[in-house]
Amino acid sequence: MDERSIAGLFATLVIAALAVLGLVGFGNGYLTNTTGQHFASTIGALVVAVLAVGALISLGVGSRRWRENPYW
Repeated sequence: MDERSIAGLFATLVIAALAVLGLVGFGNGYLTNTTGQHFASTIGALVVAVLAVGALISLGVGSRRWRENPYW
């Protein structure tokens, strides 16, 4: 394996670990205590984050420059 693939694998593992920690924290903090005052704002922030990430992914996938890159 070269350095790029090792770094990519490590970055993927770090992102997956952070996602798992975030889901566990969300489950422990909000789903078990749904009467909290910040529950609605947390759900709103999650929706906005998912929409923003989805928009960035769709822009990247539809980019003609990305497909013209000789690397791909």
